[in-house]
Amino acid sequence: MRRFTFSKGHGTRNDFIIIDDQHGMHDLGPDVISAICDRRSGIGADGVLRVVRAQHVPEWTGDPDLWFMDYRNADGSIAEMCGNGLRVFARHLVNEQWVPTGDFTVATRAGLRRVLVARGGLISTSLGAVTISDEPVEVTHFGRRWPATAVDVGNPHAVVFVDDDTRSGLDLTKAPSWEPAQRFPHGTNIEFVSVREPGVLDMRVYERGSGETESCGTGVVASAAAHRAASGHTGPVVVHVRGGELTVEFDGREAWLTGPAVVFARGEFWWL
Repeated sequence: MRRFTFSKGHGTRNDFIIIDDQHGMHDLGPDVISAICDRRSGIGADGVLRVVRAQHVPEWTGDPDLWFMDYRNADGSIAEMCGNGLRVFARHLVNEQWVPTGDFTVATRAGLRRVLVARGGLISTSLGAVTISDEPVEVTHFGRRWPATAVDVGNPHAVVFVDDDTRSGLDLTKAPSWEPAQRFPHGTNIEFVSVREPGVLDMRVYERGSGETESCGTGVVASAAAHRAASGHTGPVVVHVRGGELTVEFDGREAWLTGPAVVFARGEFWWL
């Protein structure tokens, strides 16, 4: 039997198991991750955040002393980036006093990400440059088809703009599909977005490797970027998700995501 101590946190109800592994000793394969994230026979979460020094991540070639966010989806697959997870990861580092200030850098598979801890429980994180593709994409779900905007936020997204009734009535227990299939060979996150007014959006998301979640930080950024490109809006974008509210601001092509992040539990998981 293997034992893992863990913490649990969430960012706008996008929830994560946090496993401390400073020295890279844990072998967290897909079977372990999916067991931990199972909501009936495990702890239950949308994904796992492994907290490890960057020197213990074989593919990392940068500063070895940085904290590395090793993120896994609920099905055990590796994801390049997770916006809500990054804030929860940062909150955990602050709570454990593993960073000296409220302004620090985290290593991720999408590159370096700066974190600023604000008052009122909010954390702002840089999510790097956002790229919008001109290549046409179409999303299909239960026989309905919509044009989508392909957006790269360090991980892939397809953003679909729909009316409010369509968004709220979607059955996202089943994954949408897309064409051309080769556009996202490793899968993609799909956002369904309605516009309340310029700069204010409502969003639902089907996350690659996790299913529908109550929030997706990179999906919020992708939706904000697609909205700006389509509407010409230049100010901050507030995005309402099922788990709360997030704000996106842009400095050139670089996106900053601001929202709450809390760590609320500790425990021990037994892997039999």
